[in-house]
Amino acid sequence: MKSILSSAAREILREFVCSNVLVALDYDGTLAPIVADPALARMRDSTRELMWELTRLYPVIVISGRAQADALKKVRGVGVLEVVGNHGLEPRHRTSRFAAEVQRWLPALEWCASTFKGVTVEDKIFSVAVHYRHCREKKKARAAILAVTEKLGNVRIIGGKQVLNVLPKGAPHKGLALERERQRLRCDTAIYVGDDETDEDVFALDQPGRLLTIRVGRKRHSAASYCIPNQRAMDQLLRALVDDRREAAPQRRATR
Repeated sequence: MKSILSSAAREILREFVCSNVLVALDYDGTLAPIVADPALARMRDSTRELMWELTRLYPVIVISGRAQADALKKVRGVGVLEVVGNHGLEPRHRTSRFAAEVQRWLPALEWCASTFKGVTVEDKIFSVAVHYRHCREKKKARAAILAVTEKLGNVRIIGGKQVLNVLPKGAPHKGLALERERQRLRCDTAIYVGDDETDEDVFALDQPGRLLTIRVGRKRHSAASYCIPNQRAMDQLLRALVDDRREAAPQRRATR
């Protein structure tokens, strides 16, 4: 997996920058560092300033695994056009059917969590996240959670960084959400940046020339086309997007 910040790959980035492109970003592990308590995750001041510059130059959206209301609070004030929550389900596909399914799962998941110290259940209305970062028996807890989810029925499990996300099977995912927003905002191309298993739904879309996928951190089996080395390099990528867009402005005006 090549770094998008390498001299050779920067030409690919510039090609997208010059197009009618949508910039879509994950939040946790991408815009904000992963922290022990997800409630405390926040962008660095430098990242927030760069996002403010970015949103003046591109249509920008955030697609997060968080509930939409939670993610909105995290990016308030930087000018993004839309925040998609619950791995692609909110806001367009939040239905009482999905909410009812989640409520049906909660008792079993909460019972399982209660048998391990440090395991918590996050009710996101339309999905559930079971966090085991603070559990000393991580492998045992993860196996127990998976055993419970197998009995829940119509579910999809998406792994993460010491978390298991439980979603209604068939619910829209991040890849579908990105395509929906790209079409809604009338963009020809898209750049997507994410860091986790849930972002693979976007990386797997396989749309050469239309979609540029960038993973935060190298991973051998990821479907992303390019990567940046770690979350701290996110500022470098945002700066490249800002600078390249400004440099491309005269060319873009001339071709209109």
